[in-house]
Amino acid sequence: MIAFIRGPLAAKTAQAAVVDVAGVGYAAAMSQASLAKLPAVGQEVRILTHLQVSESGIALYGFLGEEEKALFERLISVSGVGPKVALAALSTFSPAALADAIAAQDVALVQKVPGVGKKTAQRIILELKGSLDQDGLGLFDRAEDASSVIEDRLKGAAEALLSMGFTTAEADLALKGAPEGATEAALLQYALKRLGS
Repeated sequence: MIAFIRGPLAAKTAQAAVVDVAGVGYAAAMSQASLAKLPAVGQEVRILTHLQVSESGIALYGFLGEEEKALFERLISVSGVGPKVALAALSTFSPAALADAIAAQDVALVQKVPGVGKKTAQRIILELKGSLDQDGLGLFDRAEDASSVIEDRLKGAAEALLSMGFTTAEADLALKGAPEGATEAALLQYALKRLGS
């Protein structure tokens, strides 16, 4: 098993990062959120990985954090959810927002993931609700001060809106006046209602 790869970032595409590890280029498919956070080509990176071996071949999936990797692995354990759908989920939501939506059993919000219909959303919730607090995953809460947590939730909701095709101005406007202390999933739902989605 390849736990991680480290080396200069050799290339970045719309779906993957290529890391030069001792002269060998490893391509790791990643979520849009993680790809956006990668440094410039030539800079050193460390990417956590999940190696998938199937009938169709061998594929490497990359993550910038443990939470994202853990949630990806939980998602692909759900029957009918493959790596592409799991990456789409992580491109649409931050790990915290997706965990919140699953914990809240919000089928409509989970359906916002491209390629996920109502039945698949229900299956994801049914199979994962309650299991995200095992193995230290919790609901991805961090031991930070309240203002930092609120700021992170707003930022995560804004990023999710941007990944859905809304502009920064639309996202900022939609999140204005959001209820204090709301989870990232609740903030996203609030914003989507205001945007008429």
